[in-house]
Amino acid sequence: MAAIGNRGTVTEAANFNPDADAQKLRESMKGAGTNEAAITEILAHRTIAQRQRIKIAYKQTVGKDLADDLSSELSGNFRSVVLGLLMLAPVYDAYELRNAMKGAGTEEACLIDILASRSNEEVKVINDVYKKEYEKKLEDAVTGDTSGMFQRVLVSLLTAGRDESTNVGEAQAIQDAKEIYEAGEARWGTDEVKFLTVLCVRNRNHLLRVFQEYQKISGRDIEESIKREMSGCLEDVFLAIVKCIRNKPAFFAERLYKSMKGLGTTDSVLIRIMVARAEIDMLDIKAQFLKMYGKTLHSFIKVRHRRKETVTPFRQQKLCNTSAGV
Repeated sequence: MAAIGNRGTVTEAANFNPDADAQKLRESMKGAGTNEAAITEILAHRTIAQRQRIKIAYKQTVGKDLADDLSSELSGNFRSVVLGLLMLAPVYDAYELRNAMKGAGTEEACLIDILASRSNEEVKVINDVYKKEYEKKLEDAVTGDTSGMFQRVLVSLLTAGRDESTNVGEAQAIQDAKEIYEAGEARWGTDEVKFLTVLCVRNRNHLLRVFQEYQKISGRDIEESIKREMSGCLEDVFLAIVKCIRNKPAFFAERLYKSMKGLGTTDSVLIRIMVARAEIDMLDIKAQFLKMYGKTLHSFIKVRHRRKETVTPFRQQKLCNTSAGV
């Protein structure tokens, strides 16, 4: 029942009693109104594995599905967070990807956030879960909702074929940097396939060396060149890949900041990252957020949501403040 990562703010609850938690959740939904604070207190302080035990206990003692009961009792963003917390990690990712492609329009940012940041093994499991849950291959869903080079990058990521060794071939790194430069800055137009081949296939250590060599050859950072040479979703996905290779917690910190800055709040992005990373690397995301923006993630969420009265106060900060340093 341990957490799925070792840098999360949600850790295994001591003296865990799934039967007691199931009864408390049942009590929170009895009578007029719903005790959202009680639901938050339990679910935001249990690991994903512990929540699965609670779901089983609830069905055994109440004879109903916990997710179904909570879904019928809750609404808005609070409902979205609670239902997300009850899912296994790959099930949640598959669910978010499905929602991003369901109906008219596609939330490309969701596809990018998930596929650019997950390991080979995580992507393989997401593919399997998606096929099981929705009776359709994830690749088919993606190709049906996207197009062009953006589609090809996503399909490459879905193959889960990135080299995950730590080997760095010096000659190959120099060659890769040269080919990317010649495919972009050094020519009229851009050969995006060269960027795909290097950025979607090479291992992290190798790519970090490629980025260093690229700076020497071009006089520019690879991110700057991507912004100059590309646009739209293709620019976004290549930048996400580079940022995740360099510093994944910093990538998520930036995504959280951008989801909350300005007049509005992109709740879907905020919820997705808080739920998905709470048990994995939220401690590091918090540290990066403070370093990059001079404010704690906890305080930033509180201020932004105080300004937006339409947001149901699940208090996503519960998922980021269960340890010191908030």
